[in-house]
Amino acid sequence: MRLRVEDARAEAVAADLAELGRLRHYLVFGRKDGRADRDKLMKAIDDYVEEMTGDRTKLHAQGSSIGA
Repeated sequence: MRLRVEDARAEAVAADLAELGRLRHYLVFGRKDGRADRDKLMKAIDDYVEEMTGDRTKLHAQGSSIGA
């Protein structure tokens, strides 16, 4: 039972990270609206990712082929 709960938690965290990654990518590369403060939003995302994973840079440079 405990293993099932831990697996469900890991899947939920992975799903959250995927959504946050898409949002962060949009803020970096696709944002068109100048009204929102991009840096504050990205800091909030990084803070939340750090709270979930312990690594605030977990979503940084994902999907980059540079240096791969």
